[in-house]
Amino acid sequence: MNLNINKLTEGDKRRKIYIVLTQTKTYPARAIRLYTNEPYAHASIAFDENLDEMYSFARRGLYNPFNAGFIREYIDRGVFGRFRSTTCSIFQLRITEDQYKRLREEIEIFNKNKDSYSYNYLGLIGAAFNIPVRSKNRYFCSQFVAYILEKSGIHIFDKNYALIKPRDIRINPHLEIIYQGKLSEYRIYRKNFQTALEI
Repeated sequence: MNLNINKLTEGDKRRKIYIVLTQTKTYPARAIRLYTNEPYAHASIAFDENLDEMYSFARRGLYNPFNAGFIREYIDRGVFGRFRSTTCSIFQLRITEDQYKRLREEIEIFNKNKDSYSYNYLGLIGAAFNIPVRSKNRYFCSQFVAYILEKSGIHIFDKNYALIKPRDIRINPHLEIIYQGKLSEYRIYRKNFQTALEI
């Protein structure tokens, strides 16, 4: 049974997950931004507010954008560590316990088979022309985020997951923005915010 986020009562929303939009200074990210005229070119999904456990489809190393697939991301290393000026918007989404468990299960499938996944370059081009290109083992970043949410019974988009772009995440009414600024400064901001609450 699929659980629609629109039908949740406040009492049902027991868990929080996080969706992160970022803009680095890599050549592909700058090209995407130039073409879309959007502030962000990349999307990730995280299970905790500190972004210690975050996943997406992106380059596996620092320099080769064509060696890309399912990866666990860290905000202080890899591409994000290289580009400390990376800007971001971080959103939180409240979901049910059942949806959270299903999301965990789906991510575990990707983790166990991570070497079999690759980046959906053709899908990225197709999405730019509103043509959905789906593949069982290929995704681009925002397509992956939308797919994994849909598979977990979390329906916050009104179009095919293969067409979801960072903009669709940025303007989504179900998502609550909790931070906007440099990704490298996020944990400092969060620590200061928590300290202020305790005073």
